[in-house]
Parts: sequence; C-alpha cells; structure tokens
Amino acid sequence: MKHRNMRTAVRVGLLPAGIAVALAPAFAFAQDSGKDATTLDKIEVTGSRIKRADIETSQPIFTLSRAEIQKQGLTSVADILQRISANGAAINSTFNNGGDGSSGVSLRNLGEHRTLVLVNGRRWSTQLNGSVDLNTIPTAMIERVEVLKDGASTIYGSDAIAGVVNVITRKDFEGAEAGAYLGQYQQGDGNRQAYDFTIGTGNDRGNVSIGASYVKEEPVMAGDRTISAGGPPFFGGQSGTGVPGSYVDPLNNTRYVLDANGNRVRYVSAINGYNTAPDNYLLTPQERTSLFAQARYDIADNVSFHTDMLYNERISEQLRAAMPVTGQTLDAQSYYNPTNPDGAYAGSVTGGARDLINVNRRFVETGGRSFNQNVKNWHFYGGLSGFFDLGSHGFDWDTGYRYDRTDENDLTYGLFNTAALGEAYGPSFLDSDGVVKCGSAGSALAGCAPIDPLGAAGSITQAALDYTSFTAHDSSRTTSKSYYANISGELASLKAGSLGIAGGYEHRTESGQFDPDAFIAAGLSTGNAQKPTAGAYDLDEVYLELAIPVLADLPGAKLLDFSVATRYSDYNTFGDTLNSKFGFRWKPFDDLMVRGNWSQGFRAPTINNLYAGATDSYESYIDPCSTHSGMRTGQVATKCAAEGVPAAFEQPGDGSSRQTLEPFTWTSNSNLQPETSTTRTLGFVYNPSWFEGFDVSLDWWKVEIENAITRPEAQFILDKCYQGTAGEQEIYCGLFSRDAAYPGDAYIITQMNMPLLNLAEYNVEGWDMTVNYRFPETSVGKFAMKWDSTYLSNWSTKATSDSPEEQRQGLYLARDPYWRIKSNLSLDWTLGDWGATWGMRYKSGLFEACPYAGGSVNAEAFCSEPDRVTANGPAPRNYLGAVTYHDIQVRYNTPWNATVSLGANNVFGKEPPLSLVAPYNQFDAQYDLPGAFYYMQYRQRF
Repeated sequence: MKHRNMRTAVRVGLLPAGIAVALAPAFAFAQDSGKDATTLDKIEVTGSRIKRADIETSQPIFTLSRAEIQKQGLTSVADILQRISANGAAINSTFNNGGDGSSGVSLRNLGEHRTLVLVNGRRWSTQLNGSVDLNTIPTAMIERVEVLKDGASTIYGSDAIAGVVNVITRKDFEGAEAGAYLGQYQQGDGNRQAYDFTIGTGNDRGNVSIGASYVKEEPVMAGDRTISAGGPPFFGGQSGTGVPGSYVDPLNNTRYVLDANGNRVRYVSAINGYNTAPDNYLLTPQERTSLFAQARYDIADNVSFHTDMLYNERISEQLRAAMPVTGQTLDAQSYYNPTNPDGAYAGSVTGGARDLINVNRRFVETGGRSFNQNVKNWHFYGGLSGFFDLGSHGFDWDTGYRYDRTDENDLTYGLFNTAALGEAYGPSFLDSDGVVKCGSAGSALAGCAPIDPLGAAGSITQAALDYTSFTAHDSSRTTSKSYYANISGELASLKAGSLGIAGGYEHRTESGQFDPDAFIAAGLSTGNAQKPTAGAYDLDEVYLELAIPVLADLPGAKLLDFSVATRYSDYNTFGDTLNSKFGFRWKPFDDLMVRGNWSQGFRAPTINNLYAGATDSYESYIDPCSTHSGMRTGQVATKCAAEGVPAAFEQPGDGSSRQTLEPFTWTSNSNLQPETSTTRTLGFVYNPSWFEGFDVSLDWWKVEIENAITRPEAQFILDKCYQGTAGEQEIYCGLFSRDAAYPGDAYIITQMNMPLLNLAEYNVEGWDMTVNYRFPETSVGKFAMKWDSTYLSNWSTKATSDSPEEQRQGLYLARDPYWRIKSNLSLDWTLGDWGATWGMRYKSGLFEACPYAGGSVNAEAFCSEPDRVTANGPAPRNYLGAVTYHDIQVRYNTPWNATVSLGANNVFGKEPPLSLVAPYNQFDAQYDLPGAFYYMQYRQRF
C-alpha cells in the first residue's frame, strides 16, 4: 500500500522510552539516499482523530505493549487493565455474590459505565447497563492497549468521562503462531488453561489473518481459604437462617428450633446459625471461546478495504449457599407443625393448641443456588479508507459500518415457587399407606409433597423439592449498530507548522431487552421479582477538531500549539448536547514538554437507566414517624399526624435501622437527562538529552460530574419527604405509602418506588506519574524499568447539589476501595535468549468504619482505633494495611523459534487485608486471592 509520509525533524530519541517501544511497530522509518532526513508515518493516537508524527498529545496516555502484557502471565484483558494504577474498583471473576461472569475497568473509581472502551478506535459491544465486558476481547488478538487518562467526549461521544481504553489489534500479521498456558494456585486449585492459534498471510496489496483462542478458568471455594471460610475472627459468613429451621411461638413471640428428639429449644444464633461461606465460590469459573479474523485489501493505490469479525462465547457460573426460605407460614393443620397433636412432633413439644406458625429454613438439600450464564457476542466491522491531495495539502478519510450483538441465556438453579411452597406448607396428613401427603384425609392434593422445615438436613424429600423448586430461564439481548465517516488532513501551512483538521459524522442505534423467567416476572419466586426490560434509542453526531501550531523553533518556544474540538450529539431520548475541549502543548526546549487540557463530557442514560423493568429490593431505613427515630418533632410530627400515623407508632425492629418487611421497588426513568462533566489536566513530559534512556511524565487531573444518575436510598426519600422543602415534599412523599391495616404493624411503609434521578455530583482529583528508564547495556545484559503511579488527593460526592460533601479518599466502603496510592513497578532484564521480569504492585492502606455490637460477632475487638472520637462524637475505625504484591517471570527464546516462560504472581503469597465491613469473604474482591499463583507459557512461532 502507498503510505502518506511526512518529513520531520522529530528525533525518535525524544519519545518517552515506554511509548516509543510500544508503538515501534506502528512507525515506518526510511532514509533518503545520501541524506539524514527521516521519513515518519503519521498515525492516529487515542484521544485525537488528527494523524500526526509526534505521538505526544496534550492528553496523558499510558500504553501497554503486547510484550508487556505477555510478561504479566494473565489470561484476561480485564485482569490486565484492573492492575493499572488509574483503575479503581471494577467487577471481576472474584465477584460471586452480585457477579455475572463479566469483568470491567473503572478509571478513577468513577464506574465502568463512565470509562469508554474502544477496539481499534471504535466502540465495543456494551451490556444493558452501558458497561463493556472485557472478557469479550481475547488477549491473543491484542497488539497494544492505550489508556487515555482524560475525558474524550468531544472525540468519541458518550461515556468517555473518566477516560478511554483503546485496544489495538495486530495488523498485517504474517506467518503462524500458537500459544499454550497452564497455571494454578499453590493450594492446588483455581486451575487455568489457555490456548490460541493465529495464522496470517499477505502481499503488497493486502493481508488476512484469522485466529482462535480458548480459556478455561476453574473455581476456588471460599471454604478453602482461611480468611474467607467464615470462621474467626467474626464469622463473616454467619446467617440466621439455617438447618434445622426455626419457628416463632405465637404465644410468647420467641423463636425455637427442634432438637434431634423433636423437643423445642430456644434459638441461639451462635449455635443455630448457618455458616454460608464454605458453600460459595471465592473465584468463579468460566470458559471463553473466541474466533476472530481481520483483513485489508488495497482496492487502489489510495483506497483500501478493511474488515474485522469476532465471535466470542462465555460460559460462567456463580455458586451461593442454598436458598434461605423465610417469611413462610406453616399451616396449623400441617403434619410437621409442632403444635399439631396429630403430627410428626406430637408429644415432643409443649402446648397442643393448633397454631399457624412463622418458619425460616435453609433448603440445603438443593446443594446451593447456581447461577449460570451463556453469553455469545458477534462483532462485524467493514469499511473503506484512503487519502487524496487537495492542492499541496493531503487528506485521509475513512468510512465504515459496525454491528455488535450480545445474546445471553441464564439458568438459575435452587429457587422456589412461592405458590407451590404455600401448598407444601399447607395442611398435610399421614395417609394409610404411611406417606405424608398434602391436603386432608380423603382429599389429598395431587402432585403435592409436603415440606418438613423443622427437621435436620435431608428432612425435605426429593419429591417436595421437585414440586416446589424451579429452574429460572432468563434471556437478554443487546444490539449496537453504527455507520460513520471521518476526514482529516492539513488545512493550511502556517509558519509554525501545518494547521491540522479532522471532522466526521456518526449515526448509532442501541437496543436491548431482558426477559426474566415467568415465575420471577410474576413475583412467584423466592428471589426478588423483576419485570421485563425493552427499549432502544438512536443518535446522530458531528464533530470538528483542529490542531493549531502557534510557535516553533524559537528561544523558549521550540513548540507551542493548541488543539480545539467540539462535538454535537442529538439523541431521540433527551435531546441534544454540545461538548468542547481545548488543549495545549509547549516545549520551552527540546527535552521538556508542558501540556494541559480542558474538556467537557457527558454520559447518556443507558437502556437499563431508561427502560429497565421494576425490581424488588429489600431496604433498610429508620422511619421518621417512629417514636424511636428521634425525628418526630415540629414539621415531621405535623406531617406524620396528617397521614394518620399514631403518636405511639413504633417501627418494628430493635430500635435501629432495619430491613423492610415488604419489598420496595427499584424503577427506571425514561425522563433522565445526560450526566455532564468537566475534566482538567496539567502536566509535563521530561526526556533529558543528558540522561539517555530516561523519561518522566507527571500530570495533575481533576474530574467534576454533575447531574449524575443515581438511585436515592430509602432513607434519603423519607428525609426529604418529612424534613425537606415544600417542593421536595411534593416529589418524594408521593414515592411511598403506608398500610393502616397491616397485620401486627399498622401504618408501616409497605410500598416505595425508588427511581433513578439526575441528582448526584462527583469531584475527583489526583496525580499520575510514569517513569521509564533503559539502563546502559552491560556485559550481564540489558535492564529497563517502568514505574507507573496514581495519587488520589480528593474523591468526594454529594447526594444532591445542596447536600453535604462526602469525602472518600483513603476510605474503604463495602466493595468500594478508594486507595490514596496505587503504584506498579517493573524491572526487566534480557541477555541473549534469556529474559526475566520482576513486578511489584502496591496499594496503600485504607480506613473503614467499625461495626458495632449486634453486627458481626467480635468485630469490635479487631478495630485498630476503637476509641477514636471526632467533633461529631465516637467514630471508631479500623485500618486495612498497605499491600505489595511481587510477580516474577523468567523466559527463554528457544532455537526452534519458541518462547518458554515460567512465572508466579503474588510469589510470596501475600494475604489480603482482613476487612470488617466487606460483605463477603472478609476481604475485598480487588485484592489478589490468598496464595501464590504459578504458571507456564509456551509460544511457538512458525
């Protein structure tokens, strides 16, 4: 293909070492005969559509090359990206409770849906919530990954608020290559295997390559690690619903269990509770199969056709403890009711009067709840690109069509049909054939098998399980289509250089649906009810970008240029939005470049945000009208009285925030507006000519988000209703209702709609630093160092614009760590065919709140600062220590053109810090699992 080149005086040595090495394959260098001039291809760098020879733009970019990725010994793109210092907390395969097999990236801890993921500069398939499952991108097809640590909505549109991850695939591959990977934890579990094969061929007019990959990751059980086994120090897996089941005596309102002889004994949580932890996965399993292909063909000297295609399938599972069936009532005529004098426990319990009783029991006979996903992704892209000259100025153009579709089918085992449970808990009797049957003598209920919820494990028969349980079948589909056209080139030649321009148009449609199982949609499942989701939206966008040279080759101004861009987006849902940016680069001398950027951004509401079906949720809150709340005075008292709530009303519970007796409802909102953001960066890149091989970059960044889409908590809704302004009362009081006739608890809140609203604000600020150094070559080999760090100076949020600011930097919230410092250091050595890499990953310490008595057993005894007091009163807290992981890899290039690598991640088996508030496993899912992970890689090139 004929390439468009430009003569340049830019010295390759001025490029940062890490970036120059990573991008070397993208450049074509040539010497004019008898001259020293260098010909350098112009390329497109993430964050700009203007092709240029100088890859350092006004925006900070972190690059991972293919070689660096292979040195980490990982099988998932998500695992690679979640290690980078700019990433916060994102879902991954350690999420068992609340996970779905997907994995993402969350730059700046601003959420996966605020980080835009591209492949070759184009959007990738998203889920209904707007996030990208990185497991859909096989590592075998990656050439490098560019992480833009800046907002880029003016170039790419929605979602590019926290930054952009751009995965660049291998281009013009020729030959064949195969790889194999085997690994496991030192405890002998969590086995992983991966295989890939790529083949390509080409000539001077085109290239085609195809590849396949397969990855299998096996599970680790929570019970197989001490920290997650649910034992001491505070029994993190303890549940009050266990085996045998418990019941409440209606005469004294006391909970009992039956002992082995059928006699009742008072329920004691420490004795009769159930440790759910060993029944859960600590690391969830999955299999991924991918087929991918890329092709380029030069139709003419200045026109090329490009296409890439991918099929990816993920099979994954999460396993949780058996279903706790609660809130059920055992009929007074049930054969298994301990108050039934004619039943199984007659004579073994006191009393004798027939009573309907409330029972709770964990159905361990099912073996647990298994959540299974089968996710299939299809991707197609086809387009044309080329170049032309207009006068003395050259222009590049490209146009294309993209199609992405994701089909997901989910199966959930271990759920129960509440209608069938009602019959199995209903009247039953011992028939003349010695079989206990539903109904009454002479009128047995056909097909029904009664349940004994108060017996030991195994007391629930298989017939009863078959009758009451069901396998949930859920399905979903998302489809994304777009076509676009871009043009870029030199608009004019100015004294300081060429005036660059880029512009383009894109039309995109997004659609999606979720179809829950019929029992779940009807609210007949022991799990939460959920209604179907269906919706779509489309948009048109145009953008314009300029690169304006101002000064060049002057004292104090070797280079000064500006970049400006603006993008207009028109959605059929909320309307239009205009976002702009301004950036600059200034080189006072050759070795130093100062850069800065100001940009606006936005995130459009997703299909789930707009159209998700209503979902049940059990919430915790303190009722302002309750006598124990301390809030029933003045305006609150007046409003409570107006609602008819008695002055002596007391919310059921122990006087503290408690879970709802009836489920509240999460709802979407079709009237949502886009989130808006402003991002600022300022920094420098220093590449001293007197210190060959060394470069350093330091950048300050700040992201402010307004109108963030959030779901107000139940407590927030109640506080605004009873203590807010008249306008707030009008909005929030209509979201809930009370039941004056609720049995036993008149006037409790039985229904609340909890919609998504544009309410929250975020203010996040920090520093990024990257240092590269290639040591002078020695007789014992070549050495190189790369050090990348992020310091979080501020992470604050407001529930509404007028709410108090909540500071989170340096804190740990449940499944939400806000490290002050994340830092990665790698040392690389090569000598002939041998090489080795030593990596260190550092996460700074965190503070978390201490649970009080009545929560986790013995938790207070493990608080590092139990007597801490602030101006607001007692505020005990616990410190989670800093963690440093060490990774090592040794490799050898064989004479038969292969590379053999042996390595270990977390080689010293560093344990994660124990957390008192982590909801599962007693440590956060962003830390490595306990134990070293050993692996072997073999890569053969043909």
